[in-house]
Amino acid sequence: MNRINQLFNSNKKDILSVYFCAGDPTLDGTANVIRTLEKHGVSMIEIGLPFSDPMADGIVIQNAATRALRNGMSLKLLFEQLRDIRKDVSIPLVFMGYLNPIMQFGFENFCRQCVECGIDGVIIPDLPFRDYQEQYRIIAERYNIKVVMLITPETSEERVREIDGHTDGFIYMVSSAATTGAQQDFDEQKRSYFKKIEDMHLDNPLMVGFGISNKATFQAACEHASGAIIGSKFVTLLEEEKEPEKAILKLKEALKK
Repeated sequence: MNRINQLFNSNKKDILSVYFCAGDPTLDGTANVIRTLEKHGVSMIEIGLPFSDPMADGIVIQNAATRALRNGMSLKLLFEQLRDIRKDVSIPLVFMGYLNPIMQFGFENFCRQCVECGIDGVIIPDLPFRDYQEQYRIIAERYNIKVVMLITPETSEERVREIDGHTDGFIYMVSSAATTGAQQDFDEQKRSYFKKIEDMHLDNPLMVGFGISNKATFQAACEHASGAIIGSKFVTLLEEEKEPEKAILKLKEALKK
């Protein structure tokens, strides 16, 4: 069974998934960040694939991607760096990146290398659901790579149910239609959206992302979903501290406040 399915089948609540950008802050530090996050109790990790035009991301992750590209990170190098990661890491690992670099690499080759490294899934924000269905799903399923789709407050109920019926892993519930970035709290409108999706009783588990940065936003997300994804807050801490251990300890402290 895919590790993503194993995680959610364990009936865990308040699942913490953390995003960081491969190759940032250092070119050779990606595997160390992964190992450190698992050591400190993170349940799932999203590894960002740096891209020059990350349109769904706010300035924090844009800057991280720029630094990673300047450091020399590429998809080919990342696969090389993660070749042995499964010797001592057991939690689900998910790539998050844009379609252009993956297409240049070749989608089937990408899936094949994901399997060789033990990558469990991929989130591609600019992959239209229809294109996934028609061109990519059969390949991803052949390699048991879960392609995770994003929904937003603007996604129709019909489309949400269609995504739920044709994907397997989890659904990424974007907290707003804006780009990524830390927030202090979620307003009533966003909380109502979380509850509306929860009340649809979908087959796939839900994870909330975009804007999670403290106890209030983490708890609000976990109230209506299996857990939350934290990106910009951790990327900021990693840039400030330079050491993943210090960054994750500061993040966990922020989630208590």
